[in-house]
Amino acid sequence: MANSIPYSILDISPIPQGFTAADALRNSLDVARHAEKWGYTRYWVAEHHNMTGNASSATAVLIGYIAAGTSHIRVGSGGVMLPNHAPLVIAEQFGTLEALYPGRIELGLGRAPGTDQMTARALRRDLLGSDDRFPQDVRELQHYFGPLQEGQSVKAIPGIDSNVPIWILGSSLYGAQLAAHFGLPYAFASHFAPEQLLEAMKIYLELFKPSAQQAKPYAAFVMNVVAADTDEEAQHLFTTLQQNVVRMRRNTRGQLPPPIADINEFCEPHERAAADHTLQVSVVGSLETVKKGMRRWLDLTGANEIILTGQIFDHQARLRSFEIAAQAAQSL
Repeated sequence: MANSIPYSILDISPIPQGFTAADALRNSLDVARHAEKWGYTRYWVAEHHNMTGNASSATAVLIGYIAAGTSHIRVGSGGVMLPNHAPLVIAEQFGTLEALYPGRIELGLGRAPGTDQMTARALRRDLLGSDDRFPQDVRELQHYFGPLQEGQSVKAIPGIDSNVPIWILGSSLYGAQLAAHFGLPYAFASHFAPEQLLEAMKIYLELFKPSAQQAKPYAAFVMNVVAADTDEEAQHLFTTLQQNVVRMRRNTRGQLPPPIADINEFCEPHERAAADHTLQVSVVGSLETVKKGMRRWLDLTGANEIILTGQIFDHQARLRSFEIAAQAAQSL
């Protein structure tokens, strides 16, 4: 079936309680293989550090693992946190991936550390104004991926003339403005930071300038999806993500917890309200419920694509959720 709206997956390789990072990485590959079969456009993994519940810290390595185990789905980062890295190193990594899996690799870039300040220091990140170099670092990456220039002394090998597609990722208006100015595709992290989603989309569309990579604006947003055969089952599975958000605010993060009977017994009313606000860009329910939720957020944002993320404790339930989500997206 031809898809009017592309739909994709963002994965952080969640590590459920009682399982290992190796289990989580194998699960990610299994999800990607199914996603390819179910018509998903791209499969992105996100850089996080010092988080016991996520196995996606070595993002480029994980992209290679997933690309090697699939055949045609696009694979990339959602994203690489560029201030943590020298642009040349990222250019070499993604140039290598593009050489191995031509036409399938994408580089989504963010400017946050993807961790706490102590871990950022351990990553050798300069914490004094390093974000200010983000636009220059993006330009440097584009230079490394472009054709060899006369007299160019520093080269990314592999990387030269690879033209790896670059996306700008963000959760504020800054990323929208930068993506528009550079003429790059843009994805908003509304799955955990929904406040400025609609304004960021409006700014991006209004300010977009065509570029060599992108003639027209192309915007996506990330939404949480927990789908099941019934609304009640989906709401039960969703308590895993609700617990995670509450624990994050309590600074008691850990591995992905199993679902519970009543989320209100786990947290105070003000904690539930805060979690509900954080998770407002979510669709939870059966096929028809998910379809209606997707349609609503597409109409609100005017986005070209939905990127779905789903933290579900049981791997088979997670697969079923992404299968139902694909069915919903195909019928929009």
